[in-house]
Amino acid sequence: MFKRSDTNQKRLKRHIRVRAKVQGTEQRPRLCVYRSNDNISAQIIDDTTGNTLVAASSYEKGFETGGNKEAAKKVGLLVGQRAIEKGITEVVFDRGGYLYHGRIAELAAGAREAGLKF
Repeated sequence: MFKRSDTNQKRLKRHIRVRAKVQGTEQRPRLCVYRSNDNISAQIIDDTTGNTLVAASSYEKGFETGGNKEAAKKVGLLVGQRAIEKGITEVVFDRGGYLYHGRIAELAAGAREAGLKF
């Protein structure tokens, strides 16, 4: 089996490969996802200036737990609603080296449900 640090190192290598292809612009910023065992967070980032435009996380009030699919979908809905309020409708999805499965896929579904296109 892999040690935990080896697993994270492999994820970081995958993340670097993904980031080589995914670049957020002013017209189409990057929706970046971070997942831990207990929580999940998402940010919409303009890579040309390096600014975070919108953020949402299961650390915020109103979340009993952040380590399940329901919380991930809520975070996706929340980040999508905040983005629409700021006038952002299209984003590039950055899965952060994680597999597009489970909580990551639920977050993406929630963001799409809120009105984001990617």
